Amino acid sequence: MEAYNSSLGNEYKLDITPKAVTQLFINGQFVDSKSTQFHNVLNPATQEFVTKVPEITDEEFNLAVSKAVDAQKQWAATPASLRQRYLFDYQRVLRDSQQDIAEAITVEHGKTVADSVGDVFRGLEVVEQACNAVTGMMGETSRDVARGIDTYSFKEPLGVVAGVCPFNFPAMIPLWMYPLALATGNAVILKPSERTPTAAMLLMELLNRVDIPAGLVNVVHGGKDCVDKICDHPDIRAVSFVGSNRAGEYIHQRATSHNKRAQCNMGAKNHGTVLADADKKSSINALIGATFGSSGQRCMALPVVLLVGEASQWIDDLVAAAKALKVGAGCDKNTDVAPLCSVDAKQRVEMYIQSAVDEGANVVLDGRGVQVDGYPKGNFVGPTIITGVEPGMKCYDEEIFGPVMLIKTCKTLDEAIAVTNRNPYGNGCAVFTSNGAAARKYEREVNAGQIGINLPIPVPLPFFSFTGAKMSYRGGAHFYGKQGVNFYTYTKTITANWKEFDEKKIKM
Repeated sequence: MEAYNSSLGNEYKLDITPKAVTQLFINGQFVDSKSTQFHNVLNPATQEFVTKVPEITDEEFNLAVSKAVDAQKQWAATPASLRQRYLFDYQRVLRDSQQDIAEAITVEHGKTVADSVGDVFRGLEVVEQACNAVTGMMGETSRDVARGIDTYSFKEPLGVVAGVCPFNFPAMIPLWMYPLALATGNAVILKPSERTPTAAMLLMELLNRVDIPAGLVNVVHGGKDCVDKICDHPDIRAVSFVGSNRAGEYIHQRATSHNKRAQCNMGAKNHGTVLADADKKSSINALIGATFGSSGQRCMALPVVLLVGEASQWIDDLVAAAKALKVGAGCDKNTDVAPLCSVDAKQRVEMYIQSAVDEGANVVLDGRGVQVDGYPKGNFVGPTIITGVEPGMKCYDEEIFGPVMLIKTCKTLDEAIAVTNRNPYGNGCAVFTSNGAAARKYEREVNAGQIGINLPIPVPLPFFSFTGAKMSYRGGAHFYGKQGVNFYTYTKTITANWKEFDEKKIKM
């Protein structure tokens, strides 16, 4: 496995035509499943059939893990510099294929092509950082901890690890997982969402393009039964998950009960605080983009806006900006708000809007019932803004995951911080102000894992880690960055005792 020769050409075009049945990817080969159970994938804008996803059989799953175990033994012994070279080539072909993968994402997820390109690009950034994971794997050394005794440590790969991915970022989240796992010497079992599977399959095609050894990444498909197989299999040492609290809490409990590591990024209810001294135009643009971008289907959306003092007079401006957004199919380059991923998701968002009405809030912009020419069956909900929202309301307490902005007014910054801190979720939050002292007070006193100052979606670049907190995260080390390296490795510490050198004992 140590021999490495890059055979990349200058041009490579992915075929993004959907397959009638999505295949498995086992030991470097795309294979048809023998399953008799399938999940249908529909285009969110048209309800047309795209593909169907198999519920993997026990035999197929065990084969995938077996191949990963075999491949990982050699991969762990491969010099880190050679593993790094595969990833250098991979980031190159991935960069060249961003548009192809993005168009495939839009067909299944519904988001705009521009959002889908961002989906791929943010994953690409993690691949680039994974190319530098070698430095994060360096151990520690201390000579002469006692007379003639030295102690030193190494970071060793766990073995076979698994990733369970959500529907809303079909490229980025897998790329949070397997590139860094590979860089640190592991093999991977990857389960894409059964609602948006094709991006992961295209990513595997690119892995084959760089001739990475077979078996290092295996893609399995299915729903809860497949997840249970991942949590229960004795040869899988760790599970990474991104998705809802209900699923994440279940996976964390089940995986850790089998002595696996688990990192689970879960739901969110991020709050944005706006002070009256903030730059009005840029702050409104930021709030509109953060709330309604990707149709609100992201855990770092900003669905709750706390307007402090005279900033409460900005409501009409926010409504006007939201009204200007175009609702349409993701394939239309002029679309701002694309359809939700499924019929169930649309019904769920509309239920939350109605609950706000029933509990006394004011829907000042109602996106229900929006019609899009040419797409009568699309899962469309237009931008929605609700004022008079208070904690305790269903729309406030639960994650909506749609294009809905909830507005609450506060008298002071202290009140806004207190409201934010009472929120049980802790993925992120943001403050908009031109006052440095106010921003500093906010960042010190607010309890959330990621904070934006005049930035609405404070997702760290991958040389940091994604540090969700409170009910938004369960586990130890976080995704990517230094913490990601720590998650995929364990520390082996050696203490060696060598007596003082005696030249008389050496035969010359």
